[in-house]
Amino acid sequence: MSGFYFLLIILAAIAVYVMGIYNGLQRLKTQIVASIQEIGNQLKRQASLIPNLESAVKGYLKHEKGVFEMLTDARKAVAKADKSGSATDIDEAISKVQNLVPQIRVAVEDNPELKANETVTKFMSELTDTADKLTYARRSVIDLTQNYNEKLVTFPSNVIAGMFGFKPEKGLETAQAGSHLSVSEDEMKDVKVNL
Repeated sequence: MSGFYFLLIILAAIAVYVMGIYNGLQRLKTQIVASIQEIGNQLKRQASLIPNLESAVKGYLKHEKGVFEMLTDARKAVAKADKSGSATDIDEAISKVQNLVPQIRVAVEDNPELKANETVTKFMSELTDTADKLTYARRSVIDLTQNYNEKLVTFPSNVIAGMFGFKPEKGLETAQAGSHLSVSEDEMKDVKVNL
C-alpha cells in the first residue's frame, strides 16, 4: 500500500510541475498581448498630443516650416499606425516622433518666446515621455516574446508546450534589410564631448 501512495505522490508532483509550466506559458502569452496593447495605448496618446502640440506651436513656428511639416508627418504616421496596428507602421511612427523631438527642442531653444511658452514646454515634455514609454513598451514585447519562445525550445518546457499546442510568438516584426541592421564606422567611434 505504501508503494501506491508513493506513486500517487510522484504523479501529483508531476501534475503540479506540468501545471506550473503551462500556467507560466499562458502568463507570458497574456503579458505579450498586454505589452502590444500598451504600444497601442501610447500611440493613441501620441495621436492626441501631436495635434495639440501642433496647434500650440503653429503660430510660433511660422519661420520653422520644416519642423511644422515634421509635426504633420508624425501626426499622420501615428494615426496610420494606430489604425493599422502594423508593426512596420508602428516602427515608422515611433521613428518620426523620435526624430521630431530633437528638432522641436532646437526650435524651442532658438526662440525665447517659444521657450517661455508653458503650453509648448508641457507638450514637449509629454511628447518626450510618450516616446520613451513607446520604446519601453516595445522593449517589453521583445523581452517577453524572447522568454516565451525560449521556453518553447528548451527542455522540459518544450515537451509540455508541444503537448498543449503552444506556438511561437512573432513579437515585433522588423524589416529584414536596412540601415538598422548595420553599424557605420562613424557610429563605432568614441563620442567626444566638449563643454
